[in-house]
Amino acid sequence: MSVRVAVEPDCWRRPVLAEAVARGGGTVCTPDEASALVWAEPTQAHLIGELVDANPGIEWVQLPYAGIEPVVDIVTARPAVEWYCGKGVYAEPVAEHALMLALAGMRGMATYARASDWAGPEGRNLLGASVTVLGGGGITESLLRLLEPFGCDVTVVRNRPTTMSGAARVVGPDELSQVLPCTDVLFLALALTPDTAGIIGSAELAALPDHAWIVNVARGGHIVTEDLVEALQAGQIGGAALDVTDPEPLPDGHPLWSLPNCLITPHIGNTPEMGLVLLAERVTANVALRVAGAPLVGPVYLDLGY
Repeated sequence: MSVRVAVEPDCWRRPVLAEAVARGGGTVCTPDEASALVWAEPTQAHLIGELVDANPGIEWVQLPYAGIEPVVDIVTARPAVEWYCGKGVYAEPVAEHALMLALAGMRGMATYARASDWAGPEGRNLLGASVTVLGGGGITESLLRLLEPFGCDVTVVRNRPTTMSGAARVVGPDELSQVLPCTDVLFLALALTPDTAGIIGSAELAALPDHAWIVNVARGGHIVTEDLVEALQAGQIGGAALDVTDPEPLPDGHPLWSLPNCLITPHIGNTPEMGLVLLAERVTANVALRVAGAPLVGPVYLDLGY
């Protein structure tokens, strides 16, 4: 099967993604000649619908996003087009970042990095810790592999409670309240949907042990920020290590910036430079699959929210 692919818009990512199309056996062309579109600029999601509408020959679109929040309305309005996102593409660097945040938080880096004198000892081991992971996708799969040498007792909370390699147990969301009281580290690695927005609020924070750390590499909207601030200020939990926040970017002067038990990185679990190589691999794979007439990887499921 011949696959003609437009790579748009013109930006610094375009040459790499165009090469990825060619490696998959596709032909790079202009949008009016294309049967497929690879979207190259994540910051210009608002232009995708306009380009697709202007070029009715486009049958499927490869999006650069792992989550579909930026394009839900665009995808919903165009059901005749096949949409594929970057779910799983960025899992390994994000999982690596999550592990780093957990270690930094538990070992007191938020305090030591701000210290201006020789501080006293603090910290807990990740070794042998009780870990709970919310979400059962690619980030969780990668994180479980990274956690193996630490000998953690891992519980995964996901919609489909089927076994996962590296997890001692997998439970459904209705059992979250039962696992939180014995959790040393809580990782958030799930998609943001109406069902998961605010999944961690005052009740969940109160259920955690007072030494527990929360690591969020998913979306800031999973945590009720006001409740988190109160819990951190009161010493209700050990701390929070956040690569994502709500709101995002976190405003100057927000209480989270100054809390000694809060560690923040500016949504860099996957940087543009890291992500481009990984997205290119997905583009090559999906173009090759379409050439072969096989199902593509990463279809968007609007009913599930990812």
